[in-house]
Order: sequence, then C-alpha cells, then structure tokens
Amino acid sequence: MAAGSEVTSDGLPPLRDVVARHGLEPKRSLGQNFLFDLNLTARIARTAGPLAGVTVVEVGPGPGGLTRALLAQGAERVVAIEQDSRCLAALAEVAAHYPGRLEVIEGDALTVDPSAYAVPGRPLRIVANLPYNVGTALLTGWLETEPWPPWFDRMVLMFQREVAERIVATPAQRVDYGRLGVLCGWRTKARIQFDVPASAFTPPPKITSSIVELVPRPDPLPCRAGALSAVTQAAFGQRRKMLRQSLKALPGLQPADLQPMLDAAAVDGTRRAEELTIADFVAMASWWDERRINARP
Repeated sequence: MAAGSEVTSDGLPPLRDVVARHGLEPKRSLGQNFLFDLNLTARIARTAGPLAGVTVVEVGPGPGGLTRALLAQGAERVVAIEQDSRCLAALAEVAAHYPGRLEVIEGDALTVDPSAYAVPGRPLRIVANLPYNVGTALLTGWLETEPWPPWFDRMVLMFQREVAERIVATPAQRVDYGRLGVLCGWRTKARIQFDVPASAFTPPPKITSSIVELVPRPDPLPCRAGALSAVTQAAFGQRRKMLRQSLKALPGLQPADLQPMLDAAAVDGTRRAEELTIADFVAMASWWDERRINARP
C-alpha cells in the first residue's frame, strides 16, 4: 500500500478506492450492485450471528465489501463464489490481509455445490448479497436440499423487497403468498431483518432491498421436497383458478386421481392456492408422491 493511502477500520483501503483501482464497473448482466458502506456490510455480518468457528459461504462477493465484514466479525473461513473474473484481484488482496481464511471460487453459483465446503461437526452458514437475477433460483435449490436438516445452519440473504415479502408470506398475505412462501415456511423460519435503501448501492437499483434470515426447521412436516415443489408450482401457476383446475397441470396426475388427492388433504377443490396452508400442500404432495411411487412398474 502506498504511503499516505487511506485505510479503513479493517486495515484495508476504502471499497470505492478498490473498485476504482481495479476498474470494476458493476455489470447489469451479472446483477451487480456494489455496497460501499462498511457500516452496512458490518450490520449484515452481525445479523448472521456469532461467527467464531463458522465457515461462511458467500455468493457474489464482487469487490469484497461483505467479505471483509464477515472476516472482520470473526468468521473462521469464508468461501466466496464469484463468477466475475474482474473481481478476483480485489478479492486476492482481502485474502492476503486475512491469511488462510478466505477461499475464492471462480464459477457460477448455480453450478457450484457449496455443501462440498461443509466440515462435519462444524457450522456452515450462507451469507450473501445475492445477485438479483439468480437469487430466487439459488434459494429454491438450497431449500430443496436432501437430506434435511441441511448442511447449513442459517442463511442471511439480501433480496429485492418484493421477493423478501414473498419469502415470509403466509395465507394472511394472499397477494405475496405463493410457491416460495410455502417452501420457505415449510423448511425454515424466515423473517425480514431490515431494509437496505437503493441509495446504499452503486449503481442504485430502482427498488428497496431487504435482509432475510432463514433458520432451518429441524423437523418440518415429512414430504419430499421435489414433490412439494411440483404441487405448489402447479397450484400457483394458475393462481386465479380453483384448485380442481390448476392442479390438472401437475405432471402425471390422472383425472381420476384429482379428487382423491384433494380428499387426502381435506381440501375443497373450489378453493384457490392462496387459501391453503403449508400443511394442506404437504398432504397433497405426499399423496401424489406416494401414488407415483406405487404406480411405477
């Protein structure tokens, strides 16, 4: 570091200087919006709870603002998955500042398996300012992890506010309640921790963001994740229609099976998906899944 260079409380240069020095203009195609406020990134890191002895998986670290906060808050190890090769040099500087504690994986988070970095008997946590364009897909994949309880003990993730509201929605919030709310509510306890204004980002997006904490439930209602995902996708795929119509889109469901499936869950076919509880969906999905298994030759 050059003499007289400004440093921050963690002993590294301000993030704006790092971005300028490496020519890191955020790419819209990668859903990039950088957070320069280290007080804000520190708040996100604190929301993830005590980090001593914890391995943290971070997706989309960019120039490393949240990465630095996680390490400064005491994370034993951070595994940062970054698709943008332009950011690797900036992340290497963070790794050099925290020897042996930061591992950078260059790759697409949709194809990298974070569970490979879990150490038996040691906690692993996912903490990330997720790229907006892949955030929901990543979350759904983690929720459908088998077996359950999963390889992570908590997720602290940033989403667009409207996505965050869908994550925590129940039938009481019918406009927001959908497949994502069912999956999240089934396997986790999810809550919005705080909002992040658009002005905190560079470039500022046109929406407010929210930090969501998801803690895995140790014993969710028994059901195969793929089955519940398929049933909710069919039910909410045509959410304005009654269930006896929308569920016809469920793959492999025979017309004669529709009423028995509804009866197994004690659900009226004239209701709409947004009126059903998680337990209702689990009961239908379990019946459909068992029917498919028994029908195999």
